[in-house]
Amino acid sequence: MFGIENYMGFIIAAIILTLTPGADTMYILTRSASQGKDAGLVSVAGVISGCVVHVLCAAFGLSMILATSAPVFSMIKWAGALYLIYLGIRMFMEKNQVLKTLSNAHRPKRLIKIYKQGVFTNILNPKVGLFFISFLPQFINQDYASGPMPFLVLGATFLVIGTIYSIFIAFAASYMTNTLRNNKTAESILYKLSGIIFIGFGLKIAFNHD
Repeated sequence: MFGIENYMGFIIAAIILTLTPGADTMYILTRSASQGKDAGLVSVAGVISGCVVHVLCAAFGLSMILATSAPVFSMIKWAGALYLIYLGIRMFMEKNQVLKTLSNAHRPKRLIKIYKQGVFTNILNPKVGLFFISFLPQFINQDYASGPMPFLVLGATFLVIGTIYSIFIAFAASYMTNTLRNNKTAESILYKLSGIIFIGFGLKIAFNHD
């Protein structure tokens, strides 16, 4: 089908890889835990939208630039790391008057902001792009590797699996911290802890040489 080989094997591998925590998972978890279900689901939409961009780039060959240009890869990596650190510092430093708006995270402007942050968090991680161009071809017949269709089908499959899992962790994290978010002191601690996690992942991306 569309030059795809061992499709069931791909699904199994995709599930295993999806269950492996990374920056995107932590972004969804922290948003869900500190701001609730609506913020978590919007963060899922943002992250998945970023993945769509990576899949399209892999399908049409644009991601090869990352694989062949060290300066471009380094630039995007540092941009993504700095963006995560920036988000983390903002979350850690925000005061009580800002925290009061967290209970209104369902407001359109707030949700749009969370969505955009999710998109940029994913897009500015060059390893996501490299992952798609290195992982997807393993399940594509060489005779079809030059066309976009197998990449699009496999990419869409991976996104469906990722979306289902991300929605689950958004609901789970939101539910488990619901009581804490009703306590203003605990809510503030959750938000600051989320900021520390963001900063940590930003530093990990910046100084990870793998």
